[in-house]
Amino acid sequence: MRRPQASAAQDGWGGDLDVGALEGLVGYRLRRAQVAVFADFAASVGQGGMTPGLAGLIALIAANPGLKQSALAALVGIDRSTLVPALDKLEARGLVARRPMAGDRRAHALELTDKGQAVWAKTLGAIRAHEARVLRGFSTAEKATLIRLLGRLGRDAPARPGARGRPRRKP
Repeated sequence: MRRPQASAAQDGWGGDLDVGALEGLVGYRLRRAQVAVFADFAASVGQGGMTPGLAGLIALIAANPGLKQSALAALVGIDRSTLVPALDKLEARGLVARRPMAGDRRAHALELTDKGQAVWAKTLGAIRAHEARVLRGFSTAEKATLIRLLGRLGRDAPARPGARGRPRRKP
């Protein structure tokens, strides 16, 4: 029995194509959603080189002034060597400052500069408008369910094949 074809409106393809086994795969659906959301982000928030990744780093630093670089890397799930170039960009733009940690000269505390706080306030407004636009077809309950389920997937999904899930963070 042949599976129903996904329509262009459902899937973003240029026509009615059968996506085969991809139809029911979570990874495929997540990637298609990410492409759509990131495209809108780039068009509406991305002026001046702001990316979802950089905005996420700024949001976390704004919420946690004095956060150590190593703690930020762990929080976003990347290694420190990957984080440093992104922080270099934010620092070069005058948005983030790195300060030596008291008692540990090797560690750096991160904080937003005054300019960073102003840029974050403006960016956050644009992100909220972007989120409202990409989720306009969802009810409040559906939005809450989507966020809850994605959070659960991100928290509980194995970090690598054979792993039993990521360790849970303390609330």
